[in-house]
Amino acid sequence: MHAETTDGVRRVTFDRPAAKNAFTPEVAEALAAELESLDPETHDAVVLTGEGDAFSAGGDVAAMAERQQDGRDYYETIVETFGRLTDAAMESRVPIVARVNGDAVGAGLAVVALSDFAYSAPDARFSCAFVRVGLVPDTGGSFLLPRLVGLREAKRLAFTAEFVDAAEAADLGLVNEAVPADELDETVDDLLDTLRARPTRTVGMVRQALHDNLGREWRDALDHESLLQSQARDTPEHEEGVAAFLEGREPDYPS
Repeated sequence: MHAETTDGVRRVTFDRPAAKNAFTPEVAEALAAELESLDPETHDAVVLTGEGDAFSAGGDVAAMAERQQDGRDYYETIVETFGRLTDAAMESRVPIVARVNGDAVGAGLAVVALSDFAYSAPDARFSCAFVRVGLVPDTGGSFLLPRLVGLREAKRLAFTAEFVDAAEAADLGLVNEAVPADELDETVDDLLDTLRARPTRTVGMVRQALHDNLGREWRDALDHESLLQSQARDTPEHEEGVAAFLEGREPDYPS
């Protein structure tokens, strides 16, 4: 995996093309560290993509076959790697964009689900493939899939592990849109331009409100929403947004 920052955007590329960018625990840990390092003061967004013809084939099955840990040790490894990755993605205060250049399978599909935006090449395929190797969805998959596509469709994807094409993935809500291959970069760049124009710290607070309230009852959700709103009101971003609106100009948010 390699990463670079250009014009406020952190671009992370999974770079094991010979293995279809499969995730090992070490890759999951490295991606978690990347997401944890994001700072709304310096980053407007992070883009995740794959090198070669796959986004990610999910967990590295060859590594799974080694089975060097007992159940307790394996649990701790999952928590510290793929669990940490899930936490980092859900807690990020910077928006996450998946540029799905090819197949997203298993944990690769879960990373797409963890992203705030996902745009797919037309020939990409998607599969919640865990059951094929006798596993349950991880990397937040069991939590997020029903919320993205509905419980019945999540069961279909998770029980059957069937592949769906990019067009169906868009219809289901797994991705925002499947776009022609030669328009994928332009589509992502247009989104990034929009995100750059928004106050990233405020976007992070909106993200926090939406994620924190996923499991709350509505009264608790409203209380949490009100708390975050009171915090947002006291930020320079709010002050500048109001001033720009009243003065009829584009806002110049703090960087």
